[in-house]
Amino acid sequence: MIIIGERINSSRKPIAQAILSNNARFIQNEAKAQAKAGINYIDVNAGSFVGEEAKRLRWLIEVVQDVTDDPLCIDSADPEVIKSVLPMVRIAPMINSITLEPYRLEGVLPLVSEYRCKVIALCQSETSMAKTTEEKVRIACQLVEKVTGSGVPLDDLYIDPLVYPVATHTEFALSTLDAIEQIMKQFPGVHSTCGLTNISYGLPNRRIVNRTFLVAAIARGLDSAIIDPTDTRLYGSLKAALMLVGKDKFCLEYLTAFREGRLGS
Repeated sequence: MIIIGERINSSRKPIAQAILSNNARFIQNEAKAQAKAGINYIDVNAGSFVGEEAKRLRWLIEVVQDVTDDPLCIDSADPEVIKSVLPMVRIAPMINSITLEPYRLEGVLPLVSEYRCKVIALCQSETSMAKTTEEKVRIACQLVEKVTGSGVPLDDLYIDPLVYPVATHTEFALSTLDAIEQIMKQFPGVHSTCGLTNISYGLPNRRIVNRTFLVAAIARGLDSAIIDPTDTRLYGSLKAALMLVGKDKFCLEYLTAFREGRLGS
């Protein structure tokens, strides 16, 4: 399971304030906490700083790389911003993200090939953001065709079927779960991921909704997630789910996480 730490995102007020005030220590503490909790990539996002995104993102990357060797997930909707920061990234990163929109697709895919990155592809086109299972699977098929057709290996592609708040429509969770299952079965070797916490937006006690959705998604084949790894109950649910679906041989990862005190209670 590929875990992408979500905490260094400028949409979070404490992060935005730390970026604005050049508070490197605050950002580095966030990076170190996520690395200690157990991640594969640390997401870095400065998208809230319109007009200054590239400058702020370069600062974030420099600050985070000073305290961890974990690879980064470069999170931007602007191909030019991504292009400007990739030369300073020390370890092959993940790019978050591309869509079927020509500007993003054509702007990012050459960078994925040049830097040998992994890439997250959102089920989104010029005209729609997929909400039904059918839309999600249809756009996923097109993304697989476009991305692999450009020479990027299927193993480097992470399809994000898009998670919408279940509070706005009770079918949104099920449509995403069904899409994950169909995508993973239809394209052996591709990966799936999602911004997990979107599912609970607008609801009370969001963490229990997040945990339950993550377990259900893993049961359908999800093999990556953008999460807060410092949430020990969420991390514990993730490890237990992987064990129960047969993806943790001899329960070794679960037991290791337990001994390290990372499973919550």
